[in-house]
Amino acid sequence: MKETNVYRTEGGTIFRVTEDGDGHITVGVLKERIWQDGSIGMVGLRVSPTTVRLTPKQVLRLPD
Repeated sequence: MKETNVYRTEGGTIFRVTEDGDGHITVGVLKERIWQDGSIGMVGLRVSPTTVRLTPKQVLRLPD
């Protein structure tokens, strides 16, 4: 089972973190309305106090 969470940093960067059932993590960054592969190091931004997790309603407004 895959789980994806989407976040926005204080600077406005939107990124998503997907974890599959085996624990593998991938990161995507939204740039100019296109999801691009992101650095795995961005995973740590999830715990920053200025990074917010987007609600499901907010995620639906983003491009696929």
